Amino acid sequence: MGEVFECEIPARLRDINLAGHVDNVEAMRVLDEARQMFLRFSTLPDPGAATLPDPGAAGAEKPGLFRDVPDGISELVAAQRVEYHAEMRFVPFQPFLVRMWVGHLSRSSFTCCFELRVAADHPPAIVAESTQVMWDHPSASAWPFPDEVRATIERYVGEPVALRPRPGE
Repeated sequence: MGEVFECEIPARLRDINLAGHVDNVEAMRVLDEARQMFLRFSTLPDPGAATLPDPGAAGAEKPGLFRDVPDGISELVAAQRVEYHAEMRFVPFQPFLVRMWVGHLSRSSFTCCFELRVAADHPPAIVAESTQVMWDHPSASAWPFPDEVRATIERYVGEPVALRPRPGE
């Protein structure tokens, strides 16, 4: 297994529905927020570094897994699959714990794998995967990963998240 990105996403009152548990739509928003942190906003360690880079250092203005992706390129969600394994109740001031890694990497797309826990000592309440295609807006076409970007992503490649077989599989 490659490296794993972990983050905490604060629980919000809007996350709960009338039944008192976290709504499935809001759970997807939590996963999406974690994905954005991983790809675009979190300070990630450099390969072989024992500590995180200084956020004020040169090159730190574009953090995240996509720090070397040029402007005009973005990721488009192509597919998502989510499994709910346990009820998630709202607990004030207790964040959701999200683990992420890359389960598949191809020429211009990749699959993020997720585990969402309500507490560190709990099994995942949600497991999911989300496939993104890199898109070059100026040329209106898929954008193949250059070697430098691919090398950064490959550090996080691991086994795909274990999802239940679909009926008929």
